[in-house]
Amino acid sequence: MTAFDDGATGHENLEREILTWDDFGRSARDLAQAIVDDGWRPDVVVAVARGGLLPAGAVSYALGVKALGTMNVEFYTDVAQTLAEPRLLDPMMDTSTLPNKRILVVDDVADSGRTLAKVIEMFEEFEGVETRSAVIYHKPRSVVIPHYAWKQTERWIAFPWSDRPPVSAT
Repeated sequence: MTAFDDGATGHENLEREILTWDDFGRSARDLAQAIVDDGWRPDVVVAVARGGLLPAGAVSYALGVKALGTMNVEFYTDVAQTLAEPRLLDPMMDTSTLPNKRILVVDDVADSGRTLAKVIEMFEEFEGVETRSAVIYHKPRSVVIPHYAWKQTERWIAFPWSDRPPVSAT
């Protein structure tokens, strides 16, 4: 498993959407502004790890929300390859304080939407929880239509944090 998009893993012909670091900064601010303009303020921001870690952190800073949690979910195993179902990974987030909270679930992309759906469904089991979602990219085939999305695309997305292999000893 490469788990990164090196553009040479047998998927060279995939049309790619390239997110630059500058675009990433704009996307986080634009998502936060859309949330504020909507008149909604989350009590807690939850990142869907790993892809949603950086977007969730940036959006939480832009919103001024300090409560930030992480749900570790595995679904993609390689470029355009997934497990049969998304699965939660340890360590699990402490959810004991979530009842009666407004939760913003943030991920990098709603591709199939199945990962986002799994996390949202889990939180909606808590009493009095209002859950909304925000993503940088939304794909039309997603089973979840995010409340907030910076851009819609059908392309494979190259994110600046996952377009190179993990570092190794030299």
